[in-house]
Amino acid sequence: MSLTDKLNWRYATKKFDSTKKIAADKLSTLLDAIQLSPSSYGLQHYRVIVVENAEVREKLKAAAYNQVQLTDASHVIVFAAETNINEEFVHEYIDHVAETRGVPRESLKGFEDVVVGSVNGRTPEQLLTWAQKQAYIALGILLSAASELEIDNCPMEGFDAAKFDEILGLKEKGLTATVIATVGYRASDDPYAGLVKVRRPKEELFIHI
Repeated sequence: MSLTDKLNWRYATKKFDSTKKIAADKLSTLLDAIQLSPSSYGLQHYRVIVVENAEVREKLKAAAYNQVQLTDASHVIVFAAETNINEEFVHEYIDHVAETRGVPRESLKGFEDVVVGSVNGRTPEQLLTWAQKQAYIALGILLSAASELEIDNCPMEGFDAAKFDEILGLKEKGLTATVIATVGYRASDDPYAGLVKVRRPKEELFIHI
């Protein structure tokens, strides 16, 4: 099956089979895909929290309006935006680039100046919005990768971010919950599984210029 076939197969799973868990190797593949997600300047302005602990998930469920996906799915993936994107954040990233690519750090000075200028040119609110947008790119990669492996998934914005931050101790880490996804395997009686996918017609969706 092609990627488009798999995307047609997927749907926002509402009811997961709580007895089915994602195998360790497949979970690793999902996390590899997230790690490879593109981001502005390659900064990866977010962290990813993988939640399997049942007690923690019960608390998250209460903070997500008691949506059962939080406890019935195999894993809950929380994308949390960095709240302290500053010059130090950029400098550490440039250090990592130099080490990873085996190049002199001074050869990256021009690139570093551009990134620092981009960071310093934004307000704290704009920096957070920027970081959150990058997290959504990673979410899209996760959904595609999961679908390719025929792992069911459901992106979710219906949760109290402040409560998630508290439960997961994110504020202390300079993070804030932005968007989540539940991943696992659909229950056989999920009524949404058999519905025909509804999308805008191509002639309405796409504008060719």
